[in-house]
Amino acid sequence: MSATVVLASSNPGKLREIAQLLSGAHLTVIPQSSYDVPEVPETGLTFVENAILKARNASRHTGLPAIADDSGLEVVVLDGAPGVHSARYAGKNGSDEANVAKLLRELTGVPQDKRTARFQCLMVYLRQADSPTPIICQGTWDGRILFEPRGTSGFGYDPVFFVPTHNCSAAELPPEIKNQISHRGQALRKLIAAVAAART
Repeated sequence: MSATVVLASSNPGKLREIAQLLSGAHLTVIPQSSYDVPEVPETGLTFVENAILKARNASRHTGLPAIADDSGLEVVVLDGAPGVHSARYAGKNGSDEANVAKLLRELTGVPQDKRTARFQCLMVYLRQADSPTPIICQGTWDGRILFEPRGTSGFGYDPVFFVPTHNCSAAELPPEIKNQISHRGQALRKLIAAVAAART
């Protein structure tokens, strides 16, 4: 039996990836844009706080269970930046290209062996807006930052995120491979299993 949930995101890249990842799950996922859900300010200090804020907002406006994720890039030599500010690193209205350009400027002169980084994804499921017990799952994807963008697939920082296991950037991976190994893929598979267990 399929359940309907609202996806608390307006990021087209995330929507595309999550829809692909959920294609085999017993969940009918509808983006919050279909309900004209307003964006909620991401005022949390952590990925999980922001994910819960977004899920509560979407559930409150639709009356449906909600899935939300907050994710970003942590660069070790930058003390974890851009972190929760990943989508807004170059400013509130900055583009993916502007964010990547700022990151590469910040890493000017940093040698290859010091450019270690990881993508983090915190995925949250709320049965209802005021639920005190959200299901929370995390995925982490380790890599390093390249000196220049490579590849045209993916979105965000994918063109400069080098994946050692596949010897290419995340933007050079076929989508089906990226979804198998990415931070978002890891977190969402855990979430699907946890939601299914909670429904039994």
